[in-house]
Amino acid sequence: MAPVAGVAQRALPESVWLAEQSAHHTQVDAWTAPRLERAGRGEKHPVEDFLFTYYAFRPAKLRRWHPGGTTVLLGEAARERLDWRWYVEREVRLPDGTTAHGVGVDVSAFLTDRGATVDFVTALLGATISRPAQLGCFGMHEWAMVYGLAEGEQRHEDWPLRLGPAGTDAVVQAQPVRCSHFDAFRFFTPSARPLNSLQPSRSEQVTLEQPGCLHATMDLYKWSFQLLPLVPSSVVAACFSLARDARTVDMRASPYDLRGLGLTSIPIETTAGRAEYVRAQRELTSRGQVLRSEVLDACRSL
Repeated sequence: MAPVAGVAQRALPESVWLAEQSAHHTQVDAWTAPRLERAGRGEKHPVEDFLFTYYAFRPAKLRRWHPGGTTVLLGEAARERLDWRWYVEREVRLPDGTTAHGVGVDVSAFLTDRGATVDFVTALLGATISRPAQLGCFGMHEWAMVYGLAEGEQRHEDWPLRLGPAGTDAVVQAQPVRCSHFDAFRFFTPSARPLNSLQPSRSEQVTLEQPGCLHATMDLYKWSFQLLPLVPSSVVAACFSLARDARTVDMRASPYDLRGLGLTSIPIETTAGRAEYVRAQRELTSRGQVLRSEVLDACRSL
């Protein structure tokens, strides 16, 4: 096969990229092994399992390492990737000014197949990153998802409500509900939806998404994953790690009693709890904006 036209931006020697690949495998295995062990025992974990069930991306695909669309891998070991989708022989300019042939992503082919996805992610993340973070929601979306339900009817039925159904409903009635994220809002109970200050829809996602939203932060994992192998696995792994941390805060601030999992609650029904939530939300937002910029850079550079 002739090399793809155009010169890639960087080349990785075989010893370098094999080491990066091995480190990636080690990290992903540490994330996925407990999930696979729980699945074998028939156990559920509302925090740790979320990124595998809600987003439904296979652990094996997360484990597969990609250097990104502007990188060529040198060495014989890279040639097995010629059997992977979107990988082809590519030409790369070396620091001494000469060129070499290696294996990399056929960017044109990816854009032909997934150009609409790249366009949407670029528009969504570009709009989100430009907006100021709104930090006044206090994680009320999880409370609105169980509002008006009887004990045992909640989504995570294995975990009790800290304040019981009546106490949970009272918090929802006392606190403003300001959810801007459609994929959280769509899980609100019918009686909770009219209480939200917005009525998000899928068509308004680009218009409403804002960087302070924990679910928008978690979704960086989804968007980066959908852009593999154009986006480097290092960025996808960082988005996964951030999403895990965001989900932990999300559930600590939820109405569920998760002390059995070793998670202390963030009592957003109190002034101190709301302040604690905002501090965590601000830190997650800052990390999210950095990764949002990296995903955007990958899209725009191609």
